[in-house]
Amino acid sequence: QAQLVESGGGLVQPGGSLRLSCGASGFTLGYYDIGWFRQAPGKEREGVSCISATFGNTYYADSVKGRFTISRDTAKNTVYLQMNNLKPEDTAVYYCARGPCNRLARGGRNFGSWGQGTQVTVSS
Repeated sequence: QAQLVESGGGLVQPGGSLRLSCGASGFTLGYYDIGWFRQAPGKEREGVSCISATFGNTYYADSVKGRFTISRDTAKNTVYLQMNNLKPEDTAVYYCARGPCNRLARGGRNFGSWGQGTQVTVSS
C-alpha cells in the first residue's frame, strides 16, 4: 500500500531552520510529483512546494520562495523540505502527498497518499 511518512518537525525560534523529510513506502517516490502542504489552525490547507517527477522541476508558494528548498534523494526514496529563516506564520502541520505539481495552488485536492503530518512551531 502506497504510504508517505513525514518527520523532522519541531519547535524552533524565528530565524531558525528545520529540515522535513517525506519517506515513501509501497511505491517509488521518484516516479511521482511530490508536494508539501501545510495547515494552520483555523486556516485552509496551503500548497507550499512541489517537485516534479520529470526533470525535478521545483515549485514554491510566494510566501516561502527564497526561504524553503525542496529536494529529492532517489536512493533513500525520500523528499526533503529545507526551511530557513522561519517565521511565526510558518507554524502549521506540514504534510506531503503525491499529485500533479501544476495543481499545487489548489490546496491538495488533486493529491493523494497523504502522510500523517508533522508539527512545525516557530516561536520565541
